[in-house]
Amino acid sequence: MSGSNESLPEVFILLGFSNHAWLELPLFLILLFIYPLALLGNISIILVCILDYHLHSPMYFFLSNLSLVDICYTTSIVPQILFNLGSSKKTISYMGCAIQLYFFHFMAASECLLLAVMSFDRYVAICKPLRYTLIMNHQICILLVSIVFSSSLIYAVSETALTLQLPMCGHNELDHVVCEIPVLIKAACGDKSSNELGLSVVCVFFLAIPLALVITSYAYIGQAVMKIQSAAGRKKAFGTCSSHLIVVLLFYGPAISIYIQPPSSITRDQPKCMALFYGVVTPTLNPFIYTLRNKDVKGALGNLLRRIFRSKGGFTFNVK
Repeated sequence: MSGSNESLPEVFILLGFSNHAWLELPLFLILLFIYPLALLGNISIILVCILDYHLHSPMYFFLSNLSLVDICYTTSIVPQILFNLGSSKKTISYMGCAIQLYFFHFMAASECLLLAVMSFDRYVAICKPLRYTLIMNHQICILLVSIVFSSSLIYAVSETALTLQLPMCGHNELDHVVCEIPVLIKAACGDKSSNELGLSVVCVFFLAIPLALVITSYAYIGQAVMKIQSAAGRKKAFGTCSSHLIVVLLFYGPAISIYIQPPSSITRDQPKCMALFYGVVTPTLNPFIYTLRNKDVKGALGNLLRRIFRSKGGFTFNVK
């Protein structure tokens, strides 16, 4: 028992970009600007989807859930990264690492599955428009989101528990900016083959299969769009789907580059850059991609802002 306790460090040292010290200040300033922007953008999406009755449809129900996931996703890592970049002590407690590990992978898995569900929603809307309201009714939407979060929860708890059981043999340095499963597996000692195999199998279910569903959905969507006679109809269908397709590419690309390959083959700076990309950049860009390329969201956001300014103006007038 004592040997097991000795193998578990009290704190982990997150080396981050210590090999590129000149990057730390610019990265700190960039994250300090991006993080509030990500929160503002995603909170705005949630508010307009709730407050504007024109957006009370399955597509925007899933979009608001995606924004909620993005808020939690980026919040699970950015405050810790900012603290470490602005401090000489680049540490995280063992318990803090375990909590971050759980939330980071819970949100990552939720986003993977949610993007696949959103692709299915677009497939039904474009390929089976007459049956859309029947297939994608409120109960089915709630059920799909429940499956997304419950399966992601099971994955995060089980994979985190298995990873934290690996002996560290006194090693407490992680060459990363956050606590992430592949890096912890790489840093552990002893036989790690079962963990690597388990991670690869899990990634098939949470990355490869959802991505295959996305590709299949858009293959059918592409065929259906080409059959639309009017140019305006094709443009509307393409505009509706293009935002989601861009988000899918931004998220799945970096995630696959890290999780499909064995952790032992990952290069030093690859997980750091990819974690920042799909954990910070993508959640920040998502609301702007959906807003700029979607007339309904742009209109709803404009209406919300006008209502806010009018209420402020009315309040000021009454006070005077």
